[in-house]
Amino acid sequence: MTYDRTIPFNNLPLLPPNPAIENDVDILKKLVTASRALAAANSSVHRLPNPLMLVNTVALQEAKTSTEIENIFTTEDELYKAVSDTIQEDKANIATKEVLRYREAMWEGYQLIKENGHINQASMIGIFRQIKNSSAGLRSPASLTAIKRGQSEFRAGEIIYTPPREPGILEKLMENLLEYLNDDEKYATDPLLKMCFAHYQFEAIHPFSDGNGRTGRILNLLYLVNKGLLSQPVLYLSKYIIVNKDDYYFNLGAVTQRRDWKPWILYMLEAVEKTAQLTSQLIESIIAQMEATLTHAKTHIKWYNKEVNELIFSQPYIRPKLIGDRLNITSRTTLTKYFTELVDTKILSQVKDGKEVFYVNDDLMRILEN
Repeated sequence: MTYDRTIPFNNLPLLPPNPAIENDVDILKKLVTASRALAAANSSVHRLPNPLMLVNTVALQEAKTSTEIENIFTTEDELYKAVSDTIQEDKANIATKEVLRYREAMWEGYQLIKENGHINQASMIGIFRQIKNSSAGLRSPASLTAIKRGQSEFRAGEIIYTPPREPGILEKLMENLLEYLNDDEKYATDPLLKMCFAHYQFEAIHPFSDGNGRTGRILNLLYLVNKGLLSQPVLYLSKYIIVNKDDYYFNLGAVTQRRDWKPWILYMLEAVEKTAQLTSQLIESIIAQMEATLTHAKTHIKWYNKEVNELIFSQPYIRPKLIGDRLNITSRTTLTKYFTELVDTKILSQVKDGKEVFYVNDDLMRILEN
């Protein structure tokens, strides 16, 4: 197969690839270890008193790092301040809003797929629209979309890939991709392998004018949830990808240029395995710190309880209203007294940002930033 990166890749092969790749010994061995690590991570999620607390921890970290892959950067402080309060969210800078949209897109897709029972084109478009804050759909065949090297890279602006572009071809490729993902009788491939194949195919199709990388990474997590390999979309895949970004793009290109699937599949399975191990360690650290904080607090603060402890570990930046609502406290004086006790016992620290006051769970921040 000849390939010219400046010409639309209209002869992108349909899925599935050659079935021999699924029986490769090295891939089968890596599939076993990746599957075990993923199962252990999913089991760890169930150890949390409230698994949804990871919405504001692991899922937010995934959102932050995934946008960094697209060279969109925000600081931890700006992000957690925005999450802690809707007013701060409205005042957030552009980069922080991009991260928050990614997180919302993840949960938008999660709800759509939960309602439909499978991934369809509408859910893909819904995720994309949330990420880009747009009403657009699949890109037009008239759109001269091409992937170019970044301004900071060698040979900046050079075209490195031109996705398919002619009337009807995106629809044909998307139909094939969705059939491959959802028809487990016709395509009886292990879900983890399907995710690897499908992620390449989605990025090669490049169905949207922008935001394809972020949309594709969300779809990875949601597909694993849809197939029962994860109970929540909390796998922190983007950290592995950004640390090994050059390998990610090199292996993607090898599939496009030579149909060399093996390095790509091994890369993605390694990403799942290492990320699953990281997620398990992260959850273990959070649980251990929660228990230590609860024991310490209950010996010094009479009103402190398990429910408050869970709230304090739901996100790194805590506003007094969060605790006040849980304890039904309407008196500002009482609430101020309670937070003074939390600071005095070093459970939280106080941070001022102009007239705004935030309370930070430094132990949770330390765990998340490792």
